[in-house]
Amino acid sequence: MTDTAGGFVHRFVPGSGQGGPTLLLLHGTGGDESDLLPLGQMIAPGAALLSPRGQVLENGMPRFFRRLAEGVFDHEDVVRRAHDLADFVTATVARHGLAAPVAVGFSNGANIAAAMMLLRPEVLGGAVLIRAMVPLPQPPVAVLAGQPVLILSGGMDPIVPEEEAARLAAQLTAAGAAVDHEILPAGHGLTQADVTLARRWLAGLDRAGEDAGGPR
Repeated sequence: MTDTAGGFVHRFVPGSGQGGPTLLLLHGTGGDESDLLPLGQMIAPGAALLSPRGQVLENGMPRFFRRLAEGVFDHEDVVRRAHDLADFVTATVARHGLAAPVAVGFSNGANIAAAMMLLRPEVLGGAVLIRAMVPLPQPPVAVLAGQPVLILSGGMDPIVPEEEAARLAAQLTAAGAAVDHEILPAGHGLTQADVTLARRWLAGLDRAGEDAGGPR
């Protein structure tokens, strides 16, 4: 059911109690709060899912922050919107009694997730960043302390050059994240390979959590 609590239109799907991390699903330009629910269910069956809708409209299409042109971000807006989203996530997971979620973002959603990790590292427990680029040219000094990150890039992506994704991976690694960066034979759209790799990576997180003394 769609909810508006916390200032964001969103959907929350409770977990089935089978373990696994809570997923924060962040759609791309033109998506909404329902867009990535099927992806979340495919890559983490039984996980709790929190999926907000971006609050910025670009030609009627929801986004998570403003841009000045394709690939040119309004960096002040990125910072403001990342803090707004972080506040919403913090309050919502607390209300449902959940741990810090793993963000799963596509394109614009991946970019805001990366910004949140750099600006508010305590809010997320990791991230899957699909077709992400650098959201902040001069990020603040963040301490990610081994937070797990999977970056899935498209080797034929016309929107995100390969070197741009590599820059993001370097930024997050420098901040202390444990980054896996996979370059797929794909363009900007989601592929089955993204689904397979994300599911395998999340399953590895779940096993690591159990080995450390309990489910994540």
